[in-house]
Amino acid sequence: MTSSATSSPGPGRGSRRAAPVGHAAMRSANLSLLLRHLHTRGGRSRATLAQETGLSKASVTSLVSDLAELGLVQEGQVERRGTVGRPGTEVRISPLHVAGIGLELNVDYLAVCLRDLAGEVRFTSSVPMPYVLDATVADGRAYPPGLVLDRVAQQLAESLEVASREGLWVAGVTIAPPGPIDYEGGSVRVAANLGWTDVPLGEELAARLGPEHPALSLENDAKLSALAEAPRLARRGITDLVYLTGDMGVGAGILAEGRLIRGWSGFSGEVGHIGLDPAGVRCRCGRRGCWETMVGFDTVLAVLDEDDPARSGRLPMLDRLEHLRVLLEAGDPRLHERFTLLVDDLVRGIGVLVDVLNPQAIVLGGYFGYFADLLVGRVQSALDARLLAADGRVEVSGSALGLDAAAIGGAAAALERVLEDPLLAPPLSADASA
Repeated sequence: MTSSATSSPGPGRGSRRAAPVGHAAMRSANLSLLLRHLHTRGGRSRATLAQETGLSKASVTSLVSDLAELGLVQEGQVERRGTVGRPGTEVRISPLHVAGIGLELNVDYLAVCLRDLAGEVRFTSSVPMPYVLDATVADGRAYPPGLVLDRVAQQLAESLEVASREGLWVAGVTIAPPGPIDYEGGSVRVAANLGWTDVPLGEELAARLGPEHPALSLENDAKLSALAEAPRLARRGITDLVYLTGDMGVGAGILAEGRLIRGWSGFSGEVGHIGLDPAGVRCRCGRRGCWETMVGFDTVLAVLDEDDPARSGRLPMLDRLEHLRVLLEAGDPRLHERFTLLVDDLVRGIGVLVDVLNPQAIVLGGYFGYFADLLVGRVQSALDARLLAADGRVEVSGSALGLDAAAIGGAAAALERVLEDPLLAPPLSADASA
């Protein structure tokens, strides 16, 4: 179903003349306003919705009816707010009809998340990133795009099958590769840790999924992770933040006043390639002394024995992290020394970000977030010690979403299509009869 004024009427509405375009556009905007308000604020009575949005009670009643017909909202419990008069029935987002899918391409794993409009995760899956051995590559592993996308398509097919089985219409799929995106062309511009340049990921994936696939879009993994973490912090008034993800590479998602910063060519957040030591180790990008050569996950793995299972790319990322945790708790001196140095190197780069961007918060994700108990307090203390002014203090925390942050953010980004234009969702009765 489209948002045009000439769309076929929904079941039960009967035939009626098409509304003027201006009226249709206004109604679409009000549907979006109401749906987004419920999505952000939670369940509300019609009277409360009218009061909080400024719409008339009659308009709210009509709009809620349309949203319910589209399967986007449902009635819940009676709202009791201690006011005089008859309590209203709560209207809330429905989890029964619309979902979004996010999928992260990580150097170590592929993670997918199916999430419904109410925010419930319906399906997740994580598999090792496929690769081939290649002696010409620095770490001996190469990631042919065709091989990777075959596995991605397989994961998406599984997610779509779950959605179909549960009666969910998928609004879209967001793919999160580790690098800057060509948004217009649907390609990965550079993913140094995968060895990719100008990979037409959108086109190749669409061909694998077939003509009936949901809308596909691409967004950088760290940017999506920042969007996924943002609601938790926004409830505390934090809208300027940097999400720092640590894997083999290091990237950042930057929000300013709640808005994602992409940069004019999409390269914002490539902070792992900030040059901190011109005479340092050569990075995968070709430069020397990049920040990620000091704090990337492989700098931790490098202190382990060569036959240690954590150094194997065949072991799932979470298993590798849990293995490192066991070694740390057993008092492994190599890892304890590495994490002590890691704090110093993290602060070197984070200090630059704080001075340039002046965020309210730094969120540590990826493997940094997994070891937040070892890193957050010490990073916070070091940053506090270098403050120029007391009111410039930045709050450091670990990710609340763990390794699934980018996939969860991707699913949320896909759902934005319906929040922006609720009329994209097919009527619930049409789905039920299919």
